Amino acid sequence: MSLDKDLQVREIYTKAVCGKGRKFSQVTNTVTPPHAPTSILGAWIINNQYDAVKAGENVEVVGTYDINIWYSYDRNTKTDVAKETVSYVEVVPLHYLDKRHKSSTAEVAAIATQEPNCVEASISSSGASVLIRVEREFKVEMIAETKVWVVVSPNGSEDFDDKHVDFGTDDGDFEDLDPDLLDDELG
Repeated sequence: MSLDKDLQVREIYTKAVCGKGRKFSQVTNTVTPPHAPTSILGAWIINNQYDAVKAGENVEVVGTYDINIWYSYDRNTKTDVAKETVSYVEVVPLHYLDKRHKSSTAEVAAIATQEPNCVEASISSSGASVLIRVEREFKVEMIAETKVWVVVSPNGSEDFDDKHVDFGTDDGDFEDLDPDLLDDELG
């Protein structure tokens, strides 16, 4: 009797990563200080706070951050810091999505792989405001209940003591694996 004929397949419901996505973006925010700036002395972004929300086959990262601009005015004779809180929604598509997941159990999480960062600050052509170019990147995961299939033996581990089971895999050649699917957990 062949061991392969004795094997059975069972369906198991379990929680698993059923969707993954990543998105890099650049946005331009405009900040209008109380005084017309002469020059920009520094610009930085702090207090990034966000949450992830499932939206169809996407994840929306909804958040806020504070922009701080140190600038001179009155022909470089005075300085001040302008502060503004910016709200954003970043729609991150799920590039990998297991369509067989149980949607009512879906939970999403996001991590900022690149915190919002000011890469350029310039005075607008009108001279009254400052244009801030911001880069940010988010990685998202969706965890949900899904069905997996496992091979079982009716006789338990006794069938595997001295026998070899061929699961139809090749010699360990994993060149076709998508490295994005092998990322570490979100945290």
